[in-house]
Amino acid sequence: MEHLRVTIIGAGQAGLSLSRELTRRDVEHVVLERGRTGQSWRDRWDSFCLVTPNWTVQLPDGAYDGPDPDGYLDRDEIVTFLERYADAIDAPVREGVEVRSIDPSPDGGFTLGTSAGEVRTERVAIASGAYQHAIHPHAETLPGSITQMDVADYRHPGSLPDGGVLVVGSGQSGLQIAEELSRAGRDVAMACGRAPWMPRRVGGRDFVWWLVHCGFLDQPVSALPSPADRLTANVQNSGARGGHDLNYRVLRDAGVELVGRFLGASGDELRFAPDLGASVAWGDERYRMLATLFRRHAAEQGIPAPDMPEPEPFDGQTAESLPLDRFRSVLYAGGYRPGYRALVPWADAFDDLGFPIHVDGESEAVPGLHFIGVHFLRTRKSSLLLGVGEDAAIVADRIAAG
Repeated sequence: MEHLRVTIIGAGQAGLSLSRELTRRDVEHVVLERGRTGQSWRDRWDSFCLVTPNWTVQLPDGAYDGPDPDGYLDRDEIVTFLERYADAIDAPVREGVEVRSIDPSPDGGFTLGTSAGEVRTERVAIASGAYQHAIHPHAETLPGSITQMDVADYRHPGSLPDGGVLVVGSGQSGLQIAEELSRAGRDVAMACGRAPWMPRRVGGRDFVWWLVHCGFLDQPVSALPSPADRLTANVQNSGARGGHDLNYRVLRDAGVELVGRFLGASGDELRFAPDLGASVAWGDERYRMLATLFRRHAAEQGIPAPDMPEPEPFDGQTAESLPLDRFRSVLYAGGYRPGYRALVPWADAFDDLGFPIHVDGESEAVPGLHFIGVHFLRTRKSSLLLGVGEDAAIVADRIAAG
């Protein structure tokens, strides 16, 4: 049985960033990847692109240096970037090795059950992504005549059968796919929840510039009204076609029917909660909150305050049921949760929402178990290409000191 000092699970931006920092500290390690480098990005739909600008790609010794810093990398460009980064830092990646279990070893450390056999390792760092477990609300109420698909399996409009599509989930992925389906001539309805939104450009700059410079992305979990707010959707927007506004108002104007939360099928109808207006109002309140932060930052820096007008009126009256025979498919594009428990057998290592209980990425319950790339591991940007490198240095220090 092979014995390793440190094993990183996952060769995306988090695993590769941690690999670079461990190499810098002369810590021997390997990176096990179930597929190929950047596999989670390879699994995105065909037209996927970043919602954050290219200048936010800031990995350790691997910042974006291409010709379009204000553009938005597409799926294949992200994969190419990560492949080149792995080569540049000489990351010890073993592709095609899936980790299926993590158990304590009798002599200390861990035994990993992998597709290539068992491995002993002193320490484990899980870098398998911010969210792994998809939630499909009320899926059991749908008849077999309806094709059900998770966003992870969607590739393009032709992936779904002809006919109407209900998109359940209204974060960045749901909105972008609903827009793509509508542009392809499909009949689309979207079951909406609470999500913040922001114009693509604010005061002549990308809105992400303001999120970075006003300190919003540096906020820790303790700044949230409730730990459950970690599950709030990311800011509604799009990097497609050079970047453009994409929110509930834009989508409705494009012909997508907006309804409330999906409550399941009943008889010959699909049912929805009467809460669309409340969800939009919640997003508008988040817009106002961010506008206040942006204006305050402008005043502190002595730069012009951005023009951020009040949201346009929104009529929240909508149908509470739609005929079932209008739709041929339901696409689930929201409700993802952390899925670490499927791999880690220590129940007390996680909170009620499934997030690791840790200090600087090291488990409080399981010595030698580390996490990187977790949403809100330390701050709002912990799982982003912008912030994972900062966390990687801190997690690597903990590993090296162990």
